[in-house]
Amino acid sequence: MTAAEQPPGIPSGDRLELVRRLAAEAMGDRSLQRLTDLATRLLDCDTAQVSLLGEVQTAVAGTGLPPGGIGAQLPLADSLCALAVAADAPMVVPDAAHDDRVRDRTPVREGRVGAYLGIPLRVDGGEPVGALCVYGPEPRTWSDHDVALLRQLSYSVGTELQLMALTSEYEAHRLRFELAIDAAGIGSFDWNLVTGRLLWDDRLLALFGYDRADFDETIDSFADRLHPDDRERTLEALQAAIDTVGAYDAEFRVVVPSGETRWIRGSGRAVADDRGTSVRLLGAGYDTTPQRQDDVRIARLLEAMKASFFSLDPDWRFTYVNAEAERVLGVPREELLGGDVWELFPAAVGSDFERHYRAAVSTGTERMFEAYYPPPLDAWYEVRAWPTPDGLSVSFLDVTERRAAEEHMRQITARLALVADTTSAMSASLDSREHEEQALQRVAGLLVPELGDWVIISLVDPEGRMHDVAGWHREPDLRELVGRYARVRLAALQPDAPVLRALASGQGLVVPDVGATVGETLPPGEVSDTFWALAPQSAMALPMAARGRTLGALSIYRSAGQPVPDDADVSVARDVAGRVALALDNARLYDQQRRLAEGLQRSLLTAPPQPDHSEIVVRYHPAMAVAEVGGDWYDAFLQPAGATMLVIGDVVGHDTEAAAAMGQLRGMLRGIAYREGIGPAGVLADLDAAIDGLQMGTLATAAIVRIEQTATERAAGVTRLRWSNAGHPPPLVLRPDGRIEELAGERAELMLGVDRRARRSESVVTVPRGSTVLLYTDGLVEGRDLSLDEGTARLKAALGELAGEPLPELCDALLARLRPEGLQDDVALVALRLHPQH
Repeated sequence: MTAAEQPPGIPSGDRLELVRRLAAEAMGDRSLQRLTDLATRLLDCDTAQVSLLGEVQTAVAGTGLPPGGIGAQLPLADSLCALAVAADAPMVVPDAAHDDRVRDRTPVREGRVGAYLGIPLRVDGGEPVGALCVYGPEPRTWSDHDVALLRQLSYSVGTELQLMALTSEYEAHRLRFELAIDAAGIGSFDWNLVTGRLLWDDRLLALFGYDRADFDETIDSFADRLHPDDRERTLEALQAAIDTVGAYDAEFRVVVPSGETRWIRGSGRAVADDRGTSVRLLGAGYDTTPQRQDDVRIARLLEAMKASFFSLDPDWRFTYVNAEAERVLGVPREELLGGDVWELFPAAVGSDFERHYRAAVSTGTERMFEAYYPPPLDAWYEVRAWPTPDGLSVSFLDVTERRAAEEHMRQITARLALVADTTSAMSASLDSREHEEQALQRVAGLLVPELGDWVIISLVDPEGRMHDVAGWHREPDLRELVGRYARVRLAALQPDAPVLRALASGQGLVVPDVGATVGETLPPGEVSDTFWALAPQSAMALPMAARGRTLGALSIYRSAGQPVPDDADVSVARDVAGRVALALDNARLYDQQRRLAEGLQRSLLTAPPQPDHSEIVVRYHPAMAVAEVGGDWYDAFLQPAGATMLVIGDVVGHDTEAAAAMGQLRGMLRGIAYREGIGPAGVLADLDAAIDGLQMGTLATAAIVRIEQTATERAAGVTRLRWSNAGHPPPLVLRPDGRIEELAGERAELMLGVDRRARRSESVVTVPRGSTVLLYTDGLVEGRDLSLDEGTARLKAALGELAGEPLPELCDALLARLRPEGLQDDVALVALRLHPQH
């Protein structure tokens, strides 16, 4: 296919080969997975995906994808990402079904994509190789902020892909180098002089004509192979090295079982203990019979290597330099050979280079390290240095680009973390001015030193007056000075001061010389004295605005020696200011919703019954003050014949609409379950049918446990637990002997509202009286900082440690121990303890 015949989005030539290699390296990569997780959270969307485009679209990472989604391929004719790559610009699709560009593509026609946002991905400044996209099944208006945020995340994805490409190339270089060393035919030995054990590698065994099974690992086996004319002087050379804790170097003949005679060159060095006595002799040997031919072969191999290589003699003088090393070091080979490494490269003296080189020689062991050499080389190198019979061999790779990519990734990650941490800091209750100021003070601490040396945050009151409410400095002894300046600065500012201009224009401002712009306009006295004592050089001033309302301002200052804020700095600061403003605005707008939610919670979540021979405790804790109730619910009630039903559930969503759906489901479940003969599976099946028949359009998880007991079981002191689960975290049973087991089937069943025909199974387990049954929602064991598996393990551990506590105290302690930093999601608990029967 010619370039003109290729569909839009297919890279050509070398780029196509790069895409193929990246697809293999990036498939399921955890770093890419974390970035798509972050994209779904920050943009509040269902699905995020990293796609690479070759002959087809390949999904290499994603969040919210169906099973088998990672690795799935899609023809380019059906790919929305291909349009973004072909346009080499953000692809913004608010309503896919009515967008002529995409409405005929399969994901849109099948209803999987209702809204789409995609950003092209680059790895080295060339043409795009794929796209980072987010999408969901419903139409959505994408804001400029959404586009900017996804573009920022795309830089991180591109950096990860670039790092994969560089790492792959580096590993290929390293493999070729190690193959070259193997090709040189060098074997190694390690003689423990204390135990007498002599270890040879496979290469040395072959040189001496031994099989591994025939070699008894003694010096006698070595002596047996020596030519009679060379035996005495060779053993004397070994003994001399041992006696002097010095070097061993000898060339000798060996006679192998076939009768063939070989010349071997052996070199080594004795290693002493802390008393100065030789305890080991380490070294290497190689066949010097075809010495001239081998020298030529090895030289050719080293010259062909893409890795730089040189060797030094015992006096630290260059004895060999390959072409790649000559190119990287920037010195002609003629000037290097015979020259002293410390004189030719004086910056290496006292550096990691010298320390590791000398350590390799003195210890006889290989050293691998990374180190920086200043100008004129001005580069980072990954170095491998190992001692040889003739001195030291060194190979190295220029990893400056890789280090730069890692540093760029670190900066991006740090700033993404800053945005996420700011959002977290503003997620606390903001129901009073005091709480707002406390949250803003936390934000001020987060901004330093990533965006500046010190910061002041201001709020606008209902009358339009601005007040400085938070401040921070990277130097602890200057924080009180920032507070003093914040108390007096607003009254002294001129009308055209940057922070006032930012408020009036709604645009962020960068001030390269804040001393000339602000400091020189301040009146004499405390405000001027504190300003100059803080000594800012440059600054950013940004309004905190949301939904068309300006709520405050953010002032970030940098001291002399720090760079003037660039576009990336302003973008991050603007993102932070917008999130802070949105959190403040949400807190004020949702105050009425909070009161409504509180009333709804009291009416929907009732107290449990207390049947004979058991105790039931319930708990419900909302995630945040602005949404005191959501989709989590519990229930406990008695069926007509006296069996106790325990129910836990979670409606998808977290708002008053989810709470209303929860109330409907809870009421329907009670009505369905309050009749004889129906078990947990029947209740879930009937509830699934009701959701479908009433067209509720609700998705929910639920687990039901029925407590049953016959007269025979009562006499035996045991009780049956009959349970069924629709996609909910499995209930736990704590037995009197401390054992904890999950009420979980072989595989999870569908949640409610997906398919009314879904099969509902039922299981039974018998437990002794005194057991405790715990049902809970996922907010207890899963969150932004906690995986489901890790959270479940922590819950089991805590449940075992608290087994002896009364049931109410046990429930409270579980909440406090598992989520000590505060709940990120609603949590509902229902626990039942079976009293012993006498």
